[in-house]
Amino acid sequence: MAHPPLRDPRVLRAVAHPVRSRILTELDAQGSLRAADVAQLLGIPANQASFHLRSLAKFGLVEEDPGAARDKRDRVWRATEAAGFDVSIGEIERTPGGKAASKVFRRTKEAWAHRLVEEAYGEDRTPGIHRAVTEQAVRLTKAEARDLTEELIELVDKWRARNLGDDDERRTYHVFQIVQPFPDQSAGT
Repeated sequence: MAHPPLRDPRVLRAVAHPVRSRILTELDAQGSLRAADVAQLLGIPANQASFHLRSLAKFGLVEEDPGAARDKRDRVWRATEAAGFDVSIGEIERTPGGKAASKVFRRTKEAWAHRLVEEAYGEDRTPGIHRAVTEQAVRLTKAEARDLTEELIELVDKWRARNLGDDDERRTYHVFQIVQPFPDQSAGT
């Protein structure tokens, strides 16, 4: 299922923030959470988690989940459909404030991708944690590349939906995929 395109540079800046990005990741992986749960997962103060949740709500990326609350005072948050989105950098850069938002977003995501690679290839081999890096090449048309991307998203979404909720045996794993033409190696020489 295709995700809606993200076109607002303000929203792009909001999700570029590492804590907010991680909150969206945990809500996507676990389902509804309280600010205290988010704080514990991320190792941040509860008031900071609440601030970031309210900021994400302002942009329509999270909403309260009254059905998961214990009572009327209990605030439980869930990701909205808008939280799963495709980023069209070129389109955003053509809007007012888009180039600056794009720069912040790219820098944050580049640092995150670098950290993921460092972790995957690092020395930490903690028992009970599975790490895998796969690199595969396949010849595709642009349309086939889109189809492959959609199939990969659907597969991970099935696993995510199957394992939503709190379970002491599970931890959040990050699936990082890049589908793109093979980089031109002559450009770097």
